[in-house]
Amino acid sequence: MRESRVTVRLIGLPTDSHSSFLRGAASAPAAIRAALWSDHGNAASESGLELGNDILVEDIGDLPLEETAGDIEHIRFAAEQAARDDVTPLFLGGDHMVTNPIVAGIRAARGPINILHFDAHPDTYEDFGGDPLSHASPFARILERGDARRLVQVGIRTSTQHCREQAEKYGIETVEMRDFDAATVPIPDAPLYISIDLDGLDPAFAPGVSHHEPGGLSVRDIVSVLQRVNGPIVGADVVELNPTRDINGMTAVVAAKFVKELAALAGRGR
Repeated sequence: MRESRVTVRLIGLPTDSHSSFLRGAASAPAAIRAALWSDHGNAASESGLELGNDILVEDIGDLPLEETAGDIEHIRFAAEQAARDDVTPLFLGGDHMVTNPIVAGIRAARGPINILHFDAHPDTYEDFGGDPLSHASPFARILERGDARRLVQVGIRTSTQHCREQAEKYGIETVEMRDFDAATVPIPDAPLYISIDLDGLDPAFAPGVSHHEPGGLSVRDIVSVLQRVNGPIVGADVVELNPTRDINGMTAVVAAKFVKELAALAGRGR
């Protein structure tokens, strides 16, 4: 049985100025959209809910980001506006820095939230390479502000001593890749935000990322966890696609797959 229609707002974030290694993620939103609407597939999620039919899609294009300090506020405002408009924002990154202002904006509208985060890296550095806004630091900023009550990180396999200390400091729940079991990953309660860094996947499934970290999640691993979320969610992002490193657009297709499954979660429980 189909559930009531909801609206998801696609928002592209063409920025990678806070990447610590390679640039290229700024061109990801266009690549994800091309894969999402390509004739190679259709708009159905695995639950049967379809984009454009059961789930209305409002694509507002890319934010006009300029690699200046003002980008942070621009992203934050777009997230807050979506939350106040009672639509579910799905952000197409961009480097992982963007999750910091996104969560700040949603928190301004809804209060503290919970986060489910898929990644190879914890992204909790206090100050990476002299940049507190680094894509290696968004969750440090989020947690120090108190924007998230609970953070569950899944697929981690590169945690440094500093990041382990940060996890203890902030009470982060870490599901390291060596211990991963889709059936036992803790699913935080609503209001829930989901962040998917594509390098959380094994490079075999997602070669189009800047940081290849072997031994990671499969596409099915992440989808299996998402299917345990009761929904609805308050927002989500898919970040760190680097089209300059992709092979035959396969990572963009994976990103588009996650966009469909996240959109379906927006419609679940409404």
